[in-house]
Amino acid sequence: MTTKKEIRKHFLTLRLNMDVDTAMSLNEQLVANCRQLDYTGIRQAHIFLPISEKKEVDTWPLVNWLRIQAPALQWVLSKADLNTGEMYHYAWHTNTILVKNKFGIPEPVSGEPIQPEDIDLVFVPLLAFDREGQRVGYGKGMYDRFLQQCRPDVHTVGLSLFNPVEKITDTDPWDVPLQTVVTPEHIYHFK
Repeated sequence: MTTKKEIRKHFLTLRLNMDVDTAMSLNEQLVANCRQLDYTGIRQAHIFLPISEKKEVDTWPLVNWLRIQAPALQWVLSKADLNTGEMYHYAWHTNTILVKNKFGIPEPVSGEPIQPEDIDLVFVPLLAFDREGQRVGYGKGMYDRFLQQCRPDVHTVGLSLFNPVEKITDTDPWDVPLQTVVTPEHIYHFK
């Protein structure tokens, strides 16, 4: 299991077959590890909200904790144009109206546009990652395009319920490796 297709299939199946108690426990441990990260100097943080049907990492507890710990932090959510694969970014306030798109991703209906170069931290969804910080997502390349639009010094943090695979053998030149990945067991730093 070394190609994106093999890894994607394996980890999506693993996640979908996870029982509720295991998923809840892994998410709690992952959020506990996220609390160890340094959020100093972060003004705008981009986050993804989970596709609950695919048992993605539950980011709601992390957001709720950081809203208390760092109330000045401005949250950013994306809305995807599923025809073009582009992501548009909006300030996320507690009163922002969210609607699930056809893939089950909660997105803002509208709001104050945010430019990618203004974002300091991006929490990145993934199915799996390797020991070099390369990630496997759902295969649309939307996050790679988005991360290329961000400043070179943007901090990227992948969130994974599982430990890394050894190596993804079919990475592409446009793939953007992560700087950090947080799992329930460990915080991995790359570069």
